Amino acid sequence: MNKSEFSRRDTMKMLGLSGSAGLLGLFGGISDAKAREEKGVPDYARGMKPVKIKSVKAIATAPQGSNLIVVKVETTEPGLYGLGCATFTQRAAVVIVAINTYLNEFCVGKDVDNIEDMWQSAYVSSYWRNGPVLNNALSGLDQALWDIKGKRAGMPLHQLLGGKARFAVPCYTHANGRTPEEVIESVKKIQEQGYKYIRIQQGGYGAVGSTDQKPDFKAAGFGGETDNFMNERTYLKAIPELFAAVRKGCGEEVELLHDIHERVQPMDAINMIKKLEEYRPFFIEDPFSPENMKWFKQLRASTTVPLAMGELFNNINEFLEPMANQWFDYIRIHVSQIGGVTPAMKVARLGEWFNIKTAWHGPGDVSPVGHSAHAHIDLAVWNFGIQEAVQFNEKTLEVFSGCPTMKNGYMSVNEVPGIGVDINEKEAAKYPITTKSNWQVRKFDGTSIRP
Repeated sequence: MNKSEFSRRDTMKMLGLSGSAGLLGLFGGISDAKAREEKGVPDYARGMKPVKIKSVKAIATAPQGSNLIVVKVETTEPGLYGLGCATFTQRAAVVIVAINTYLNEFCVGKDVDNIEDMWQSAYVSSYWRNGPVLNNALSGLDQALWDIKGKRAGMPLHQLLGGKARFAVPCYTHANGRTPEEVIESVKKIQEQGYKYIRIQQGGYGAVGSTDQKPDFKAAGFGGETDNFMNERTYLKAIPELFAAVRKGCGEEVELLHDIHERVQPMDAINMIKKLEEYRPFFIEDPFSPENMKWFKQLRASTTVPLAMGELFNNINEFLEPMANQWFDYIRIHVSQIGGVTPAMKVARLGEWFNIKTAWHGPGDVSPVGHSAHAHIDLAVWNFGIQEAVQFNEKTLEVFSGCPTMKNGYMSVNEVPGIGVDINEKEAAKYPITTKSNWQVRKFDGTSIRP
């Protein structure tokens, strides 16, 4: 027997008798499993046991005046629950019914981890899609599930979305006054607080309340007692003058924003925005109502002023055409209206392809849970643009713990697992919601103006 024959027989023997366990171990077989048993599996490799939804309920409160609705998703894991914002302040009572009656029945027993499937199936569960009531309920559920996922993973929400792309969230806040002089004074006070971005308004939206004129419809007894009056000509003349005064009084460094709030006719909005070009607005918000979206093509061809749009969109698909055509520059999504974190992230990612930035709608009628959800997304997406600031009063801070904080014009989140905000249900009950809501604005003759 030569040396080569011995080597072949010896090799086959080792493979047949002693090598099997080693090879199986190499490819994750018996010996590997035994080693894992003996040494223990590290936490990151163990996976998490399934957790089911035990109940879904609405918590209603109004510590700052606006009706706030929070969804609480309780699970089969003791002590584990998630919170999400479902605030539709103008029709809060019906959102509560949608959550407690229908969403609870739909969700109980389902796996908390399958957020995408939950969103898609809940979205069509009523057959007819859309609408602010169902979308707010769905938004609250979606945010609550992301809150739970973050708690399960031991990570803040922004880490689940890819981690921080910036150290904090730059914000704009609001300066107001009946006259340009009052607005200038307000802007200067805000600048002293560290804000670099300031939205300027004269009176309410459309300069409502900045004039003492008495409309004819009031004298005729037409409309409701609390209906507001807007003089469109006065507004269209006042805003370019306001921008000129603020630029002169506050300098070129401050970034100025303005919200038309869809309250004038499309051609009037176009002409006014053209006049604002020389004052370099950071953006002009909501120039048209959702019914007039095709006018954006004309507006885009008429001016280089940056535009923001989208807070009144109900359906994620409403963003597709205007973004693909680059009709606006800032995505003005109301995250607690569009369906929550899941669809907001999809629209944000789409915006990256078209150089369109985020500017989530963050008014006072969003709960601290919703504001925190905004900030977590803001921290994570590359194409972030700006965030609307928020200030919480003492009552709100008693109801909600872990709220986002503001410092030098930046918003920061509570760096704990999940969305980071909790609610004291006993304190929340001290501030019941109401059904009162008045968005009615009219022309001289009483014609209703759309916002």
